[in-house]
Amino acid sequence: MADGLYIAVDLGAGSGRVFLAGLDPGKTMLEEVRRFQYPPTRIEGHLRWDLPAIFDQIKQGLREAGARARQLAKPIQSVGVDSWAVDYGLLDAEGSLVELPVCYRDERTHGAMDEVFERVSRAEIFERTGIQFMPFNTIFQLFAHTREGLHEQAQTLLLIPDVINFFLTGRRVTEYTNATTTQMLNTRTRQWDSELLDLLGLPAHLLPEIIAPGTELGSMRPELSYELGVDAVVVAPATHDTGSAIAGAPLRKDWVYISSGTWSLVGVEIDKTLINEDVARENFTNEGGAFGTIRFLKNVMGLWILESCREEWKQRGLVIDYDDLLRQVARIEQSQGLIFADDPRLFNPPSMLDAVAAQLKETNQTVPSDLPAIAKVILDSLAFRYASVLRTIESLTKRKVQGAQIIGGGSRNSYLNQATANASGLPVSAGPVEATVIGNVIMQAIAHGRFASLAEARQYVAQHLRSETFVPRVSGTFDETKRRYEEIEARYI
Repeated sequence: MADGLYIAVDLGAGSGRVFLAGLDPGKTMLEEVRRFQYPPTRIEGHLRWDLPAIFDQIKQGLREAGARARQLAKPIQSVGVDSWAVDYGLLDAEGSLVELPVCYRDERTHGAMDEVFERVSRAEIFERTGIQFMPFNTIFQLFAHTREGLHEQAQTLLLIPDVINFFLTGRRVTEYTNATTTQMLNTRTRQWDSELLDLLGLPAHLLPEIIAPGTELGSMRPELSYELGVDAVVVAPATHDTGSAIAGAPLRKDWVYISSGTWSLVGVEIDKTLINEDVARENFTNEGGAFGTIRFLKNVMGLWILESCREEWKQRGLVIDYDDLLRQVARIEQSQGLIFADDPRLFNPPSMLDAVAAQLKETNQTVPSDLPAIAKVILDSLAFRYASVLRTIESLTKRKVQGAQIIGGGSRNSYLNQATANASGLPVSAGPVEATVIGNVIMQAIAHGRFASLAEARQYVAQHLRSETFVPRVSGTFDETKRRYEEIEARYI
């Protein structure tokens, strides 16, 4: 049965894309129709997102997708939006933003965690929510915002994809998978934890109804549909981009996933939350997934470290093609040094190059002078960190991991894929690159009736989208390099 087309809007923390997709039985169509950038900007004392400008770009992408669908003489079934987590916008009674949303990398949450723990213990918050502690979680952002003073006209708090869905449809709701990342949702009731919010003095009245992933929100606003030439319903997929990515991943039994990008999310899909003292100590998280699943995972700093170094090199006039850089890295046989990728100092330093160099010096290692050698330090260290988290997952879940499925943009990085196989001693399957978009689309397709279940949709993904396999391949110096990494990690944990 031939199907119509789907539009997927995928917003990362700094860049967005609009895709037009088709899921016919014999052929998959995945066409990027628009890509745009939107770095946060310091406005009125905070690092903020220009969300109206982002929505203008989304509208242009929808317009272009509509035109392309007409060219293909196919109807558009629906539109779905996913984005990064934790950030939010405040709307007034008329539906206008009362201020531009603050970026999670803003410094306003400094000290907020300690103040929160003075009112409610860390252990109790984890017991209630099952979510790992990150200083930028929405609970700490909202605490800092409330302390600073909320705008008096604020009526509703919506996470970023929910704001976009409101702009599209007029509905004020929050989708479950993204809501779980706020650390304000009770893991047992799957509703806002009003008691926790009251204890912290947070404005529970701003929080809207929670809906399940795959919920049809209704048709686009008529005036917007006319303006853009797109007549379609809007479906809330798993609006958290990682939630969509995992929905779109062809996961195998007892395999971990590594959603590899600016951040890396290393985890497994389980049926119910896993909350105990060991999980809390390791700072793992239980994020909501599609169809009642739980994404049991840990955040790893990810390719943000290398991306930041590349940006600094660019500013210094040292421009090198990414693929060429990886080829040069692969030609370096000996270890060039190792760092602990989850050092908090690497989160948003004034200079990433200086931060990497500082850690190397602290552990009595030589700081490389050439670009490929620095890149190798970062990528080797990420691979060893992935392997370490993977072993912790085995310990916490009491399940032997059989392999790793790497998805997202980082799955293109063949050097890192091979290094991960080497460090973990397990096979690695890389792809699909566009797992987030695919997951967004298949959630729409399930809502439309194209697939009967998530399992059926994932089977389609496995059959129609290519992946590449990497098997462990280590040199004679590997054991010494691994031992050295373990010493370094132990120093910083």
